[in-house]
Amino acid sequence: MSATPSPRRRTPAPPREEVLAAAMDMIAERGLEQLTMAALGREVGMSSGHLLYYFHSKDELLLQTLEWSEGRLGAERARLLTRPGTARERLDAYVDLYVPDGHRDPHWTLWLEVWNRSQNAADDARDRQAAIEGAWHRDLVALLADGVTRGEFRPVDADRFAARLRALLDGFSIHVAVGLRGTDRGQILGHVREFLDDSLGRPKLTDC
Repeated sequence: MSATPSPRRRTPAPPREEVLAAAMDMIAERGLEQLTMAALGREVGMSSGHLLYYFHSKDELLLQTLEWSEGRLGAERARLLTRPGTARERLDAYVDLYVPDGHRDPHWTLWLEVWNRSQNAADDARDRQAAIEGAWHRDLVALLADGVTRGEFRPVDADRFAARLRALLDGFSIHVAVGLRGTDRGQILGHVREFLDDSLGRPKLTDC
């Protein structure tokens, strides 16, 4: 009599965060074009079909990976913005965190891809992207308002100034992330800090 085969054990799926971290690592090491469901599945020991069961589409995988990465950045941003120091020192730290590390910065590479795909995204996905941007905006508004209250910055409408500053940061950051010739992170940070000096610095008192 043949032996009864033992039941197959199901291999547990890795935790969601492990999958998202692996996706981010792949973008950093190999570039976004190499991040396929099949390649990611091999990386984490899952089939591409299994990944699709959990994420439903590559668009959703990318958005969740961006949300995961933003969560880590948000924690770092909170740490920087609550540390001791002047409002300007904390504003410079915010800018440092915002601007890409360099060409093909993985977070910005992912951000650009998700926003490019958002043209045809469902309302829920667009709302989640707006939530990402909203967190950066609210923190910047609070920081600017604090600097005005302390008398470190010129009186400005914090919300309007934040919207304009982030538009400036986005434009410069895209140049760095795509590796536009003639721009690098150091140059961009210099431009932004000069803009902040001109726009927020208190006017010097002159003798009558």
